[in-house]
Amino acid sequence: MKASNKQEPKPIRLALRGDSLLNEPRFNKGTAFTIRERKEFGLGGRLPFHVNTLEQQSKRAYGQLNDIEGDLRKNEFMQSMKEQNWVLFYELLRQHLRELVPIIYTPTEADAIANYSHLFRKSEGLYLTFPNQDSMGEDFLEQTKGKAIDLIVCSDAEAILGIGDQGVGISLAKSALYTSIGGVDPNKTLSVVLDVGTDNQELLDDDLYIGWPHNRVRGEEYDKFIDKFVQLVRKYYPHSLLHFEDFGVSNAHRLLTLYQDTHAVFNDDIQGTGAVTLAALMGAIAVTKSRLSEQRIVIFGAGSAGSGIATQIRDAMVKADGVSEIEANGKFWLIDRYGLIKQSLGDDKIRDNLRAYVRPDDEWQDVAHDDGRVDLLKVVKKVKPTVLVGCSTKAGAFTKEVIEAMSESCERPIIFPLSNPSRLVEVEPEEAMKWSKGKALIATGSPFPPATLTDGRKYKVAECNNALIYPGLGFGTMLAQPRKLTDSMIVSGAQRLASLSPALQDPDQGLLPDFGDAPQVNFEIGVAVAEKAVEEGIATAPWVEDVKAGKTTVRELALEKLWLPRYSEYVYDSEGEL
Repeated sequence: MKASNKQEPKPIRLALRGDSLLNEPRFNKGTAFTIRERKEFGLGGRLPFHVNTLEQQSKRAYGQLNDIEGDLRKNEFMQSMKEQNWVLFYELLRQHLRELVPIIYTPTEADAIANYSHLFRKSEGLYLTFPNQDSMGEDFLEQTKGKAIDLIVCSDAEAILGIGDQGVGISLAKSALYTSIGGVDPNKTLSVVLDVGTDNQELLDDDLYIGWPHNRVRGEEYDKFIDKFVQLVRKYYPHSLLHFEDFGVSNAHRLLTLYQDTHAVFNDDIQGTGAVTLAALMGAIAVTKSRLSEQRIVIFGAGSAGSGIATQIRDAMVKADGVSEIEANGKFWLIDRYGLIKQSLGDDKIRDNLRAYVRPDDEWQDVAHDDGRVDLLKVVKKVKPTVLVGCSTKAGAFTKEVIEAMSESCERPIIFPLSNPSRLVEVEPEEAMKWSKGKALIATGSPFPPATLTDGRKYKVAECNNALIYPGLGFGTMLAQPRKLTDSMIVSGAQRLASLSPALQDPDQGLLPDFGDAPQVNFEIGVAVAEKAVEEGIATAPWVEDVKAGKTTVRELALEKLWLPRYSEYVYDSEGEL
């Protein structure tokens, strides 16, 4: 599973000198510039005497970070480092991945975005604003001129995790994880804000708010604005991956459906969550020695995440077990704020993307209703599920009665309380294990300590962290350059992740690999995704024919493509890179 045997970086010819070089984070080495480079690039007297290694720089930076109190301040430190020296930033992140991902990503990133207007210091990425849409094409081309972009992460910031509508807030951390975990070249990524206003009154009343101070644009005007942006991406970067991030539930599925057949688009809230949950479930059924299509799955919380999980597992049932889509749909019971999603709720309460999972009313004539609602406990008692998934943000929703009812009819109940942060989890793993008499197979959306089994042994709780799979899905897609990201490619990535489950060797171990192994795991996922694209005949990368002819392999090409935080040797050239 190692992905570290890439050759040393080739020398780079640069035209930058002096302060211009020191102020360019892509090329700046700080105290790691060699004696020759200091003379050649006009850095004499601009740096202290000693030449440091990257390891020494990383040790110094980590010491500085540990002297800072508070995660938000640490987030600011990391952001400042990224603005100064890309290689050092990503090397520090690589060395301390488990510790620093929560600092640069969730949950601390949400706090940073919530205070974005007050913390703003430097522009990074591309800001496209609704009232300036007439110049969108010109602005897009000006800011991407001369760049070979593989990845574009865009957001309208309507549904930032845990804090909702923030109007304007750029998804820099998502791109950073694509690089640090997925090996994507940071110079080939672009983060984009699609500022269509905000319905957050606190922001509208804040005189320091830096976004467009206007209520959110919706409907046809919104769609035209988004489409104008997507068509620019399709025209100028047809082989790129377009990642939709933090879009509201009313738009997330709709936009994914609208563009998924014409461009390689990806929504992590829907597909990433679905894929990592599918992988955890595959690990669990390997323990129970059952098939995917034999499961009865109750999903509590039918927003973007819940419906995405259902669709991803449904598609895998069809592909892995050969059942029809209609039969697979019948394996799911989805519950939202109106209770079980069934026919009598009416069209106004059932979103289009949930219609495949609507249960017929005649199934529930023998169940007492509460104002037309069928709640979780009643569903569990009637359905006798083998799998219970929570993505509701309703803390404690999986009560003792619910877990005990599930355990009565299921030898090894599979329980995934995925809501995060941890304070919103549907059930604490320790309680789920106690109420199931030590029989549960558990994965959570946030990190938790091991749960205690009835005989005192410890059960490792897997963390269903999207970062275990989405960087690899993206890396494989960028490698193969298909015109769309297919369901089969995502399922192949999930299957590869499931094959690395520690529970396959020991049922007391996690259903997913340790997050500390995320870079190696995502490399394997990327290879599997690219191989599936070749197999399906949709890969358009220039190396495809060489792979088919047996001259090389996808794995060898992936190793060549992999970006690692290493300093290159620089050679001055007046016609070199700027």
